[in-house]
Amino acid sequence: MELSIQHVSKKYGTKKALQDINLKLKPGVLGLLGPNGAGKSTLMRLLATIENPSEGTILWNGVQTTEDPNYLRKELGYLPQDFGVYPNMNPVEFLEYMAALKGLEKSSAKKRIDELLVALNLENEKRRLLGRFSGGMKQRVGIAQALLNDPSLLIIDEPTVGLDPEERIRFRNLLSTLSSNRIIILSTHIVTDIESIAPSIAVLSRGHLVMYTSPEQLIKSIENKVWKCVVPTTKFQELQDRYTISSAIHRSDGVHARVVSERRPPENSTLLPATLEDAYLYYVTSLGVE
Repeated sequence: MELSIQHVSKKYGTKKALQDINLKLKPGVLGLLGPNGAGKSTLMRLLATIENPSEGTILWNGVQTTEDPNYLRKELGYLPQDFGVYPNMNPVEFLEYMAALKGLEKSSAKKRIDELLVALNLENEKRRLLGRFSGGMKQRVGIAQALLNDPSLLIIDEPTVGLDPEERIRFRNLLSTLSSNRIIILSTHIVTDIESIAPSIAVLSRGHLVMYTSPEQLIKSIENKVWKCVVPTTKFQELQDRYTISSAIHRSDGVHARVVSERRPPENSTLLPATLEDAYLYYVTSLGVE
């Protein structure tokens, strides 16, 4: 099982949304990180065969998706960022409707829906109208529809926006259990959503792939580039103008700032151990691509 993305670019008129993206994926979770506008959703749509690349090739198990999109689609599960449900349907009705759209046989679809309702902790809510569901519950229904055909490739675009912390943790745990025998691509701009479940991370910035590695290597790559310094409140804006600030806490003795920088800040500063969020900020700001 392999998804290969070779020199893929995408243009909308004169705007370059993606430029020369290269990735080769095997089973497991890929965390696709990047700020809003980095090109994550565009890449997701290309991989889901909703749009075609302007340049380059996407191969699913050696078959070009532009030449035979159905070869991938029959093994694809997709949860887009703007996923919506029918508020006057319950989960069973909605999933039966989605199964019909996917062309699944009725009896096997019913069995699969029953399995997914149990797996996603929705069995006790299966007759409740979707319009009364919380954001997290709707997302669980969304992942259920993406899993109806037991896909080998699961693409999930910004799934935790608007979810509370408990729902986000539950969602991450679910993806972790699903990742052993399929390729999962999780697109997000929230570092903590992928920190514990993604053995591989790709960072997009302004349409470019600026890093593709493991979380451990990403953190290691910015060793000796994270600093703690304390500045008076009146000087904090000046510090922000000169450096990338990972976090700032206001205390009685001033602002305790976490600075990500190649060079040591001139203020009283000490080195700190790097985190994944520090590394992410470094690659999308300090090395942002024009």
